[in-house]
Amino acid sequence: MGFREHPARVRRILGIVLAVLLLGGVAAVLVSGGDKDGDTATKTVRGVIGSEKSEFFADPQVVEALAARGFRVTTETSGSWDMEELPLDGYDFAFPSSRGPADELRAKAKAKDRATTAPLRPFYSPLVVIAHSSAARVLADNGLATLGPRGTSGTLKMDAYLAAARADRTWQQLKGSAGHTELSGTLFITSTDPLSSNSGALYLAAASYVADGGRVAGDGAAVTRTAPLLRKLVQVQGAQQPGSDAPFRDFISGVGNPLVLVYESQVASQLLAGRSLGDLVVLYPDTTVNSDHTLVPLSENGRALGEALATDPGLRKLAVRHGFRPQGAASEFTAATKDHAAYLNQTLSGVRQAPVPTSEVLHEMALRARGQGDTA
Repeated sequence: MGFREHPARVRRILGIVLAVLLLGGVAAVLVSGGDKDGDTATKTVRGVIGSEKSEFFADPQVVEALAARGFRVTTETSGSWDMEELPLDGYDFAFPSSRGPADELRAKAKAKDRATTAPLRPFYSPLVVIAHSSAARVLADNGLATLGPRGTSGTLKMDAYLAAARADRTWQQLKGSAGHTELSGTLFITSTDPLSSNSGALYLAAASYVADGGRVAGDGAAVTRTAPLLRKLVQVQGAQQPGSDAPFRDFISGVGNPLVLVYESQVASQLLAGRSLGDLVVLYPDTTVNSDHTLVPLSENGRALGEALATDPGLRKLAVRHGFRPQGAASEFTAATKDHAAYLNQTLSGVRQAPVPTSEVLHEMALRARGQGDTA
């Protein structure tokens, strides 16, 4: 009888052993799951960001550095001005590319009684125009640009460029363009949709400032004075992208227009990653706009994340590696990019910053440029 019961006892013992092993296995999974990637995050923070910052937040080193500070960050991308149309419920932060959309988002958050604090601006990037070497040389030969000694960077003369735009000049009308089949049709700069994207709207702000004799648009009358020119700058492009990432990638891939407006950070990040730029030339408009990447906290966790991005030395170093200029720390960017001065104007020498109109005026400017709104 004892012999017959033995298998049952064995099964019970095995069952207990297996249960202990399974429990131990679960515990091991939980422990190793937290340690496997060095993930010590205690706060999951959800945000909406401009597409130009997607590679920064996806960088494994950034993920690790944020986790070390107690953050697990999940993001969605959107055009900066399009963020205003998103429901803010469920987000801890919004991270557009300039103050204008940030101000609108903060106002909306307050209207919905959301906990919010003053926006934080951890880093910025000036707008630049990238060109293929043939296009840059033709612009220089026709007085629309100047090039540095190595021909990989230079200055775009905004007055001359806007005069060419007013006159509907074509590439074929510029000396030196013959033999470059890619240089044909109307001369224009590809920019993003100013109604949805920050860079496209800031392009209009800089162009309006130059076209109106160095005056920042402050009312409807000022918008009306430059509206015909701004409409030309936009409508010649046809369909526009809602964010700056796609036009930049198209250019790097060798497709699209020979002149494209991008953030300096997009170029700098490629250089710092050791990626080839081919025949790319960086033209700094002599009048441009700095894009202050502005984080709007929508929760306490969002505010804490913004403060970490602005003050943590490791995160600032990683932001520079992605081409951004930390606020109040020009030397950090200069030191990191010293080997790439042939492409980058590290001190922004000779570059004038145009003031940006209020959000209301800038939105009206974008509507008029797109052929909408008051056309009187």
